[in-house]
Amino acid sequence: MGAYRALYIHIPFCKQRCGYCDFTTEARAQDDPALDAYLDELLRAVRSASRNGELGSAESIYIGGGTPTHLGHKRLVNLVYTLSLSLNLHDDTEFTVEANPESLTAPLVRDLFALGVNRFSIGVQSFDDRELAALGRVHDAQQARAAVEIVRERCENISLDLMCGIPLQTPGSWEQSLATALATGVNHVSVYPLSIEEGTPLVGFAVDEDIQATMMEDAAAMLGAAGLERYEVASYARPGFACRHNTAYWTGLAYLGLGKGAHGMRMTAEGRERLVDGAVQELLTFPEAAAEDLMLGMRRAQGVSLEQVAAASTLLPNMQQAFEQALDRGLVRVSNGRYQPTDLGWLNGNELYSTIWDARS
Repeated sequence: MGAYRALYIHIPFCKQRCGYCDFTTEARAQDDPALDAYLDELLRAVRSASRNGELGSAESIYIGGGTPTHLGHKRLVNLVYTLSLSLNLHDDTEFTVEANPESLTAPLVRDLFALGVNRFSIGVQSFDDRELAALGRVHDAQQARAAVEIVRERCENISLDLMCGIPLQTPGSWEQSLATALATGVNHVSVYPLSIEEGTPLVGFAVDEDIQATMMEDAAAMLGAAGLERYEVASYARPGFACRHNTAYWTGLAYLGLGKGAHGMRMTAEGRERLVDGAVQELLTFPEAAAEDLMLGMRRAQGVSLEQVAAASTLLPNMQQAFEQALDRGLVRVSNGRYQPTDLGWLNGNELYSTIWDARS
């Protein structure tokens, strides 16, 4: 088995599950023995992957969740220390840890940074206390601002997550959250429209997609004016601060997922395998993988090259026509030899992506 270019570690624990969450997570107290048992198993998996030569080419590491910082100082530092011994960390390695404001401390940031963590992604969602309470978040706006300051003492590569179209939110409060995020000086912001999933506490909330679309447009205008470039449908960064780990997902690089519910991907002689918990869940044929690469490529501002579409068309005879249809509908444009999403394409991403994906047959 070959080496992977990216590594994802999943921590499935939180202090409290949010009202919109349908991820593989569960609420556990920090002193719950289940956290120790999970960490022991995870460390064994990391060491095993290292012995099998699967980690030697990893260019990015991402510890996500759940809430990785809910593990607590000792456990999380132990995990990162084990990773530092198991991978070829170097100055160019991107090493991200997701954090929530209520469980992020200055000593923890100091020790993680010393061990090679050089990027922190802080789950904020809103800077309005009423909206945070409606979402079931366990931190307030002040804790969120304080968390950014804690990280800035050691690290400048900070990302904030914000969510639009949430209960009690208005266009004005959304703009205020965006303005507060910009005032913190972070170099990366991801913005997501709230999605309601079956079985979650917010299932009765009626999402207004038109309002969400307007809020996403407002975010693009405000973040862009402040110097954060939109490089992916939901992500904005100052030059040099785009998330390389997420880019690996969008560009078809093999990645390994470790931990409960963690996803992975690898190429084999049969095609592209998608894995969950190390087991193959889906096999894409080579033509399907080519269609997926084009579809994911159109999530990015740079899009895909005309040559890539032409090459894929040798496996997918309908693909060239699909891009011409997207061009006619105003979902894409041609610029510098590349198909790139337009503003309409950003807002109607599902239409654009399905147009490309449907051309696989």
